[in-house]
Amino acid sequence: MSKWVERVTLQGKHVRLEPLSEFHADGLAEIGNGHDFWKFMLYGEMKTKEDFRFFVNDLLEKEKAGSDLPFAVVHLPSGKIAGCTRYLNIMPKDRGLEIGGTWYGLEFQRTAVNTECKYLLFKHAFETLKCIRVQLKTDSLNVRSQAAIERIGAKKEGVLRNHMITPEGRIRHSVFYSVIDAEWEDVKKKLEEMMKKYESH
Repeated sequence: MSKWVERVTLQGKHVRLEPLSEFHADGLAEIGNGHDFWKFMLYGEMKTKEDFRFFVNDLLEKEKAGSDLPFAVVHLPSGKIAGCTRYLNIMPKDRGLEIGGTWYGLEFQRTAVNTECKYLLFKHAFETLKCIRVQLKTDSLNVRSQAAIERIGAKKEGVLRNHMITPEGRIRHSVFYSVIDAEWEDVKKKLEEMMKKYESH
């Protein structure tokens, strides 16, 4: 792995992002089994514990290659694994990376979990790693994801047409967004405002 991005645990009020390991596979299987959001991801249908073990091992191989840094998301109030997210497309020379591969169990969607995860990942990227650009991308059909990305103030850069072929054979267009270092303070304020509504819960 690149020395620029190293394993780290990031903790907030609601979540802890801890480096992904094989230990997390069964917990991820419990909350991730058979959800419809997998149609927007690049692993296809995820239905068995073996599927999730493959998923974890694949991400750990990417980590070894230096392109990715995957995290398991732990929900602090319950102690449960809430989902998974990661840094990917890590580019040390250009001080850039992508936040993506993010998914959560249904009980953790539309809660503080995703907002705080994004806050912790962006903050570490801009304030510790000194990134100049953080990228996000999503399936052009995933309108909910696009709205969530736009809500935090990321700028839409465009659509890569025929960008990927999904496991079921669909040709996917990808919508790309970014936040650059000059924009981080504004995005940080938006994320902090969004998190305030969960403080009384």
